[in-house]
Amino acid sequence: MTQPEPTAGDAPWLVVIDMQEIFARPDSPWGAPGFAAIVPTVQQLVTRHAPRVVFTRFVAPEHPAGAWVDYYRQWPFALVPADDPLYELVPEVRREGSPVISCTTFGKWGEELARLTAGADLLLTGVSTDCCVLSTALGAADAGVRVRVVADACAGASPEDHARALEAMALYAPLIELTTSAALA
Repeated sequence: MTQPEPTAGDAPWLVVIDMQEIFARPDSPWGAPGFAAIVPTVQQLVTRHAPRVVFTRFVAPEHPAGAWVDYYRQWPFALVPADDPLYELVPEVRREGSPVISCTTFGKWGEELARLTAGADLLLTGVSTDCCVLSTALGAADAGVRVRVVADACAGASPEDHARALEAMALYAPLIELTTSAALA
């Protein structure tokens, strides 16, 4: 499906960060305890913002390099191919025809997301607030993109980590703004 060509000032793009099985499963070492609770809110936002929705996936590199070597020594269960079921998007939020960007980094801001969104504002949702959402928000803000993090559509490694990440991102105002799904309605 061809996506609309965005320009700066257009409606925002909803970026659904890493809503994947590896973070959804309670038995996963990377399971986000608040994952299930945010699914209905993310679903509503996906419906509301379609077709301007992009999904991201964190995937392991085929051959980790640098500090990632030690990282995957600590988390060997995650060093699987990108097409492993652990890295699949959960079907509850997936929207057919929406673009999917897969990255071997925590931050999803990069050439591909920048090109797709073409300077439009970003609404960030997903997991983990204290890792991939935070890293994506900071990268996009540094590039001069207006970022709004939908706090009730994000989940962290723990409720405390979620809150700390939101507090850290709030320090970047006005580049990064915290909002809620109700405030966007």
